[in-house]
Amino acid sequence: MIRITAAWLAACLLLSTPLQAETPVAAPSPSRLDDIIARGTLRVGLTGDYMPFSAFDPTTTSFKGFDVEMAALGKALGVKVDYVKTSWPKLSADFAADQFDMVMGGVSITLDRQKKGVFSIPIMREGKTPIARCADAGKFGTLAEIDRPGIKVIVNPGGTNERFARTHIKSAEITVFNDNTRIFDEIAQGRADLMMTDASETRYQQKLHHGVLCAVHPDMPFDFAEKAYWLQRDVALKAFVDQWLHIMQEDGNFRATVNRWFE
Repeated sequence: MIRITAAWLAACLLLSTPLQAETPVAAPSPSRLDDIIARGTLRVGLTGDYMPFSAFDPTTTSFKGFDVEMAALGKALGVKVDYVKTSWPKLSADFAADQFDMVMGGVSITLDRQKKGVFSIPIMREGKTPIARCADAGKFGTLAEIDRPGIKVIVNPGGTNERFARTHIKSAEITVFNDNTRIFDEIAQGRADLMMTDASETRYQQKLHHGVLCAVHPDMPFDFAEKAYWLQRDVALKAFVDQWLHIMQEDGNFRATVNRWFE
C-alpha cells in the first residue's frame, strides 16, 4: 500500500501546475530631476527687481544677487542654469505654465503657491515690517499708527506686500507703484510715507539709503513668514534641493553667502 505524505502530494501538485509567465514590471517614469539632468539645464524663474535677492540689468541682460549666487545649485546638479525673467503679478501664471523648474529670488511660502507646487526647506524666517523716512520712523510702530487717514502706504503690485497692505489697511491711502527698483525713492522723496515689506528688504534698503530711510522694528515684524525655493511638484527634485540646502547650511557656505549680501 502506497503511503501518501504531505510532501509527496505537494510535489505532485507543483509538477502538475502550469508555470505562470512573470508579469513584467514597468520601468519608473522619469522624474523632473531626471529631465533636468538629461536636458542639461535648470530653468530658474527670477523677477529681477528684489534686491538683495535678485536684480536684472537690462543693458547686459544679466542677473545678480543672493539667489543668483545660490543658483550654484546648477553646479551641484551638473547642469547650467537658464534664468527666466518673470514678475510678481505673472509669477503664479508662469509657474503653472511650466516656464521654469523652480523659482528663486526671495519667494515667500504661501498656501496658494503650495497648491501649485512644493517648497524647499526654508532658507529664511521673517515677516512684514515698515520702512519709512528716518525722521518719521517713530510714527509707524503699529498697524493702528499706520492705518490712519492722510498716511500714504506704497506697495509693489501682485505679491505678498500688496496682499498684506490690503488686508490690514482700511483708512490710510494705498498707492501701487509698478517699478520695484525705484519704489523706495518714492518714500525718500516724500511722495509716500512708508512701505511694509519683508524685514530682510527693509534692512537692505536702510543700508542703501543710509540716514534717509530706516527699517522699523525688523526684528519684530507684524507677521510670520518664511522664504524658500518654489519647485514644480516632483519628489526627486525636492529631495535633491533640500539635501543640497542642508549641506550648504551645515558646511558654512550658506551663511557666508548670506553675509555677503545681507550684512
